[in-house]
Amino acid sequence: MLKKLGLLAVCAASAFAMHTVEINVNDKDLEFGTRVDMGQFNDTVEPDSVFVGAKILHGSVDNSEFTSSSDMQDYIEVNFLMQRKVEATDLVIGLGVKLNGTKNFSSIPLGAEASYRLAFSDKMPLFLRGAIYYAPEVLAMQDAKNFLEYRAALDLEVIRNGSVTVGYRSIDTNYESTKGGDVNYNKSVYIGFKFAF
Repeated sequence: MLKKLGLLAVCAASAFAMHTVEINVNDKDLEFGTRVDMGQFNDTVEPDSVFVGAKILHGSVDNSEFTSSSDMQDYIEVNFLMQRKVEATDLVIGLGVKLNGTKNFSSIPLGAEASYRLAFSDKMPLFLRGAIYYAPEVLAMQDAKNFLEYRAALDLEVIRNGSVTVGYRSIDTNYESTKGGDVNYNKSVYIGFKFAF
C-alpha cells in the first residue's frame, strides 16, 4: 500500500506543480513528504510564503517504544505553513499547523519552523533546518494525551533544486498503550533527498 501511495504522490507532483518532494530513509523507516507552494497557483499569494503539504511515515518497532509490529500503524499528516525571510539575513522562519494521526491517535499540533543558509556555502549551499510542533491535551483526540515533534536537519544542495539531507526526528504521540504508559512513535536519524520544482 505504501508503494502505491508513493507512486501516486510522484504522479501528482508532476500534475500539480509540487513545490517540494522529500524522501527520508534509514535501516527501518521510510518517510515520504510533499509540499505545494500556493504562490504558484494564486497570484495574490507571494511565492515561497504559503505551503500546503502531506507526509506519511512507515515506522519500525526498532525506532519506537512499541513492543509489537502489529501495534505500529503508518503515521500520516496534512500540514499548512506560512513563512517569511528575515530581512538582510539568510534566516527563514515560519508558523504552521498539522492534522496528524495513526489508527489510535490524532492531534492538531501548532508549531514553528526555521531554515538558515550557512554563509560559507556559496557553490554548494548548506542549510540548517529545524522544526518543533506541539499539541496539548485540548488539541489531542482519540486515545491521545498530547503530541510533541521536533526535527533538526542539514541540507546540502548538490545540484540546482536537489538536496541531500541528514536529520534527526522525534515524534512523541504520547497516548496510552494497551499495556499502559506513554508511547513514543519514532526517534531516529535519517538520510534523504529533497527535490524542488
